[in-house]
Amino acid sequence: MPETTSAGRDAAPIEINSELLAHAHVSKAWPFEEARKVLSRLKRIPQPTGSIIFETGYGPSGLPHIGTFGEVARTTMVRHAFRVLTEDKIPTRLICFSDDMDGLRKVPDNIPNKEMVAAHLEKPLTQVPDPFNEYPSFGQHNNARLRNFLDTFGFSYEFLSATECYTSGRFDATLLRVLEHYEEIRDVILPTLGPERRATYSPFLPISPATGKVLQVPIIDRDLAAGSILYKDPDTGKLTQVSVTGGHCKLQWKADWAMRWAALGVDYEMAGKDLIDSVRLSGRICRILGRQQPEGFNYELFLDENGEKISKSRGNGLTIEEWLSYASPESLSLYMYQSPKKAKRLYFDVIPRAVDEYAGHLAAFPKEDQAAKLTNPVWHIHEGSPPEADLPISFALLLNLASASNSEDRSVLWGFIQRYAPRATPETEPLLDELVGYAIRYFHDFVKPSKQYRAPTDQERAALADLDQRLIALPDDVLAEEIQNEVYAVGKEHGFEPLRDWFQALYQVLLGQSQGPRFGSFVQLYGIDNTRSLIARALSGELAAAQVANN
Repeated sequence: MPETTSAGRDAAPIEINSELLAHAHVSKAWPFEEARKVLSRLKRIPQPTGSIIFETGYGPSGLPHIGTFGEVARTTMVRHAFRVLTEDKIPTRLICFSDDMDGLRKVPDNIPNKEMVAAHLEKPLTQVPDPFNEYPSFGQHNNARLRNFLDTFGFSYEFLSATECYTSGRFDATLLRVLEHYEEIRDVILPTLGPERRATYSPFLPISPATGKVLQVPIIDRDLAAGSILYKDPDTGKLTQVSVTGGHCKLQWKADWAMRWAALGVDYEMAGKDLIDSVRLSGRICRILGRQQPEGFNYELFLDENGEKISKSRGNGLTIEEWLSYASPESLSLYMYQSPKKAKRLYFDVIPRAVDEYAGHLAAFPKEDQAAKLTNPVWHIHEGSPPEADLPISFALLLNLASASNSEDRSVLWGFIQRYAPRATPETEPLLDELVGYAIRYFHDFVKPSKQYRAPTDQERAALADLDQRLIALPDDVLAEEIQNEVYAVGKEHGFEPLRDWFQALYQVLLGQSQGPRFGSFVQLYGIDNTRSLIARALSGELAAAQVANN
């Protein structure tokens, strides 16, 4: 069943002044560097009419993952930078394209009703029943998951389905050009294949009229006038002629990518580092079809907790929903912005830092000059208009408050927060209140189950007793920096070398964690009396004993 084209919101108008434009043309922020490639392309390949097309591709063989979203987020940043450089005088479109006509090669590990899906292997994804029983097909189910997520972020995009484009005739003219240049395209691909595959390779994959499967069969003959190909049916041995248009055939991957670039007039598309060779080969085919390949760059891949590449079908790494359970969409956008050409782990333990880094960039933005603002990630995340926010407390501190108090009660955490910032309330600090909810969920699912208290050593016991006595002497309105100085002094006087061993001991003995926040800030927020109580429980053996009992 073909899937209709859909779109997100329209791109919002942008305000551009001469100072912004001057800095944008020399900014070293990577979205501007990429946008300047597209601007340079326009000088080489004038396009007097139509829009500049930015594209991202999506293979819906498995459930969408964050790496898939990363392409859309990053491409949106480049598109916005291009709009600034051109003073928004050149129309742009972002196409999110789903390769949902691909044959399903294997059953993903992370779906229900695997046996039902297995009966439809090799059929286009939009002809495979939805194992979740929510949509007419598996392809449409996964497409909907992606669109829902993109809509959550408010992206401006146009969603295109390969099934719709093939069956509606949108690709017909370019498919006929592929047929016309059949041998030239084969000559590009054949040197990259092994002997057995070379013997049977064809850019065209007919869709079997009998079984509905995508067939990888040798093409016996071509009829340019009729726009058709001839092949031998692998089940019956019967010679079968099918049109290459109207959805009766689809193209092999690299030829398909090139055909799409040519048919849609794509000007920019980035891709993962694992597709460098595919980009090169598809670019050659695109030129054979009479178009220049898009601009773009190859980003590094996301890795799971074990350093392995994230896979849609395996379902390793974080899902979209998981990140959004523990952190804001903006923190995820920041993670996508940072170092796109560097391989990064994408697992639960990266979330707290991403949350705090986003808050830090947001707080710094109003104080920066125009040049610095254009290199601040929040400018790109919020398309030039980040909200005003300066959180009084970090996400890391909230997590440690939950850990120290062992509380999942929002009112308890707000009680600690108001000790530090008396005027703060959930109503006046909605972003902070949102972080409180995220912190409670993250603490419950990740921090609490992994807490490992231990008894202090003799050296640590003496140091903790000393710290306790120093805390008694501090005034109620003591600042975090003064508390931190006392903690440093205790560590030095009790011979901790290196000094970080002392801080690690504090986290392990008092919080049951291997690391934590700046300890002076934690004490100021948690309160001196509460901190002394925590020290007393550690020295009495209560915390370590509770750990043994829980195990």
